[in-house]
Amino acid sequence: MLVWERPEPPDRPIPAPLSRERIVRAAIRLADADGLAAVSLRKVAAALEVGPMRLYGYLDTKDELLDLMVDEIYAEIRPVGDGWRQVLHSLAGATRQAVHRHEWLADLIGGRPALGPYALARGEAVVAAMDGVDVDLVMPVVGAVDAYVIGVVRREIAERRAERASGMDQREWQRAYGPYLERTFATGRFPALATVVRDATHLDADETFRLGLDFLLDGIEAHLER
Repeated sequence: MLVWERPEPPDRPIPAPLSRERIVRAAIRLADADGLAAVSLRKVAAALEVGPMRLYGYLDTKDELLDLMVDEIYAEIRPVGDGWRQVLHSLAGATRQAVHRHEWLADLIGGRPALGPYALARGEAVVAAMDGVDVDLVMPVVGAVDAYVIGVVRREIAERRAERASGMDQREWQRAYGPYLERTFATGRFPALATVVRDATHLDADETFRLGLDFLLDGIEAHLER
């Protein structure tokens, strides 16, 4: 029986009350502070001031704990809007914001089936907004948007982690590597790339995300209209 369907054991208030929700929230706090490496059944039990064996009444494996953590964050992703385009736009933005709040989510999202109640409620809201769209196209459309968002947020989180590891922000990176790029472009070997780097208006991360999403939704809308 999946963890979503298993009843919780009767609680023992001594020495400390426990529930599946308390376990998940404690694990999320650990992950938010120090990443997924900080999450283990032993560390979660210590944070709750209980013995590790007590957790096994509520879940069987760490994978189940990770599934519960991801689903808890899906509760923060509430797509809104009128019509499928607004709802998918809202879904994409809310998902990106959730990953930025919970950086560890970038390592898990899209990697395992999202079957928890909050994930299913999110899916229900999105699919309901696509009423009238050919049923054979619903999942490819949603999948395309999910793939775009997952790709973007994983890149953004990777860049954030690289900045922390190097100790350099974007301006410092440009000062460190800018002269190298100028020397390389001066050779004339990469003229197209040099033009884009030198002359293009460089959008910030939010603008880049929205523009790429609009490109995708424009293409989907054109296909559906055909």
